[in-house]
Amino acid sequence: MERLRLPIGIQNFREIREGGHYYVDKTPHILQLVEGGKHYFLSRPRRFGKSLLLDTVKELFEGNKRLFAGLQAQGCWDWDASHPVVRLSFGAGNFAAQGELEARTAEMLSALEAEHGADSRSSTAAGRFDQVLQAMCRRAGRRVVVLVDEYDKPILDALEDPELARANRDYLRGLYSVVKDSDAYIRFSLITGVSKFSKVSLFSGLNNLEDITLRPEYATICGYTEADLDAVFAPELPGLDRERIREWYNGYGWLGDEKVYNPFDILLLFRTRRFRAHWFETGTPRFLLENLLRRRVGPVELECMVATDELVSRFDVGDMATEALLFQTGYLTIAAERERRGRALYELRYPNREVRESLTGSLLRHLTRDPGQESTADRLYDLLQAGDVDGLKALFHAFYAGIPHQWYTNNEIATYEGYYAAVFYAYFASLGLDVSVEDSTNRGRLDMALRFGGAVYLFEFKVVEQAGAGSALAQLKDRGYAEKYAGTGAPVHLIGVEFSSETRNIAAFDVERA
Repeated sequence: MERLRLPIGIQNFREIREGGHYYVDKTPHILQLVEGGKHYFLSRPRRFGKSLLLDTVKELFEGNKRLFAGLQAQGCWDWDASHPVVRLSFGAGNFAAQGELEARTAEMLSALEAEHGADSRSSTAAGRFDQVLQAMCRRAGRRVVVLVDEYDKPILDALEDPELARANRDYLRGLYSVVKDSDAYIRFSLITGVSKFSKVSLFSGLNNLEDITLRPEYATICGYTEADLDAVFAPELPGLDRERIREWYNGYGWLGDEKVYNPFDILLLFRTRRFRAHWFETGTPRFLLENLLRRRVGPVELECMVATDELVSRFDVGDMATEALLFQTGYLTIAAERERRGRALYELRYPNREVRESLTGSLLRHLTRDPGQESTADRLYDLLQAGDVDGLKALFHAFYAGIPHQWYTNNEIATYEGYYAAVFYAYFASLGLDVSVEDSTNRGRLDMALRFGGAVYLFEFKVVEQAGAGSALAQLKDRGYAEKYAGTGAPVHLIGVEFSSETRNIAAFDVERA
């Protein structure tokens, strides 16, 4: 199979098809959308191919048949019935300044008016948009296709200024209401973005908008599946560990049977041949990290969260559930769904090693402000490889001793035990190690388990000043936590870690072979 060009950063369907690039056929999903309804909304994290999807829809409705040679749409589309297309994109520009949104919208509407001969006399953006749609429909003799890319960016850019964010939201609500009011002139519409703002706040006038974000049949409308990698990208796979690709980058789920890869990660992996946090490094917002710590959500809590459908969907200025913030931005994904009392519950977890390792490392830097974090992590890894448990005690004792007192008192983690345990866990997880927290057994819940180098390390954390805390090692033994691992044949080490809130350091680090 011939190697093709990698479409890194290319969001233009025509350029991909004419330039000899790899392309994963998304036209089956588009055909299903067009046949099944009219007005749609789709939310996906950044760099997941939403812009390319919209551009593919544009070329399809404009009837550019030659671009679809060999794709499913080639034999399933009426190529004689082309439609005019309006595409609004808010991807360009920074909307954190007053007036930027209005200016950008005016530029787009002026360009549309000039191109389609619309002589608008309206003084509002909504009025001008409505008149453009009518003019295009009259001129072409066919209804218009409306595509909106990054619909929410003007709000997200301004989140640190809630007053401006609300003003931008309200302005966009008026603009987007035109999609319903001008329904007679519209053949099809698709609005995409990263977040899903509540219909009440942003789409209150668009009650005919169908949200396909969590529709199982559209779970793979963006992103690459396992089958895509094996078929479309087969020439790029030799020399790369297939299981390692899966561990690092697969795992995003939207209730479908298949998990997907972020396209940006995969294309950068094929280009560089290196396993790195390609997606994460393109822009994890400070806003996200600060919100997590302010809400006392540390690295341990992110290992597994359970949310209702309402929680993962609740997103508005000043009212963003933590679960919605993490899910919609792509840092957690749906790992499983279950029903309780007629309500859907979603189990949210890290999608893959890239996000788990990178987000944990970012939180660790915020928790410790340790300039030598990477050298501490490297030393930790070396000690684990050598099986030097005593060295682990010395390493963490020296680390905690170096944290100034005010960093404990000012941190957002609720308790000393929570802070100590969060930092301890984060160092292991940031190395990409096989760590699990609050692992259930028939005797209780273990604080942390680590599998490394053919051995199992079981940790229990205590703060000695807490009344009735008891011995951490004794609790490990009394509750028989090692029994769960007895049948594996791997050596099991019990490690009781006790912290002192008075000395702000490790008071005991007891180790025993089970």
